[in-house]
Amino acid sequence: MGNWNTTCACTRSKLKRKQMDSMDHNTHHEGIKTLKVNKVCNFSGNSDLCICVVTWNMNGQVVYEDLVELVGSNSKCDLLVVGLQEVPRKNIAPLLQTALADTHVLLGKAIMQSLQLYVDKHSVGGCGGLIGRKKGAVAIRMSYNGIRMVFISCHLSAHARNVEERNSQCRHISHSLFSKHRNPYSKPAQVTVWLGDLNYRIQGIKTHPVRNLIQKNLHRLLTGKDQLLQEAERGQVFDGYCEGTLTFKPTYKYDVGSSNYDTSYKVRVPSWTDRILFKIQDMEEIRASLHSYESVDDIHSSDHKPVKAHLCLKVNEQP
Repeated sequence: MGNWNTTCACTRSKLKRKQMDSMDHNTHHEGIKTLKVNKVCNFSGNSDLCICVVTWNMNGQVVYEDLVELVGSNSKCDLLVVGLQEVPRKNIAPLLQTALADTHVLLGKAIMQSLQLYVDKHSVGGCGGLIGRKKGAVAIRMSYNGIRMVFISCHLSAHARNVEERNSQCRHISHSLFSKHRNPYSKPAQVTVWLGDLNYRIQGIKTHPVRNLIQKNLHRLLTGKDQLLQEAERGQVFDGYCEGTLTFKPTYKYDVGSSNYDTSYKVRVPSWTDRILFKIQDMEEIRASLHSYESVDDIHSSDHKPVKAHLCLKVNEQP
């Protein structure tokens, strides 16, 4: 679950680590803003950019039919962003391109061993990208239709107890990518999208009560036990980001080949480990509308279910 390699990480002094991990507890924190999905485009079909975002921990397995199921329904999106974790030692790019041959072409990719990120564009147009590799994450920075964006795919530390370790990794990734000291000449991104196996768990409740609520389709009652939302509320991570409502069932851990939660001796607590979040730098400059946020339950080749989001952007006209 947590097999990502840290040898590509930039070293930091103890002083820098203390500075990054220290928080001002008197500061007001926005936390993560939960958004309802709008089935109908708020921009009446006049979006400047429609993005489909997919994240999936593959558990070291690849089935071509699953990739087709995962990306084949996104043909109308301008950009398709696919973040994969625990990818097998096989070149996934040709498989993705084959699955999308009639609609999209590969625009950019960032790979760090089993952690991979792909961006495919629907039509030919002017755009450029900068690929970065950071601790526990890969990222692509690009401009499309005049909108500056960063897509970050990450795989954070596993196990329910490692909350602060995950928090620290998020802060380090963010600092590495967005620090003016590291990127003095780059303009800030107008849109930032994080996706991946963030590995935050449901805590404070045992596995069987969790499963009972899921079986009764009452999993919405579990969001208050979600570590990611709790840590964001505390101002530790993802302050000011947005996420769709967690209406889908927790995406981990399943028995491979089924839709049954873990029946091993560990009987892990089902959790929403796989997430997609986004942040608009200036809402007066760019508006966003979320049209879907869901898991793909028909894929059974991994112990994770993939998660997909459909995000549309509109640039406001300047006076």
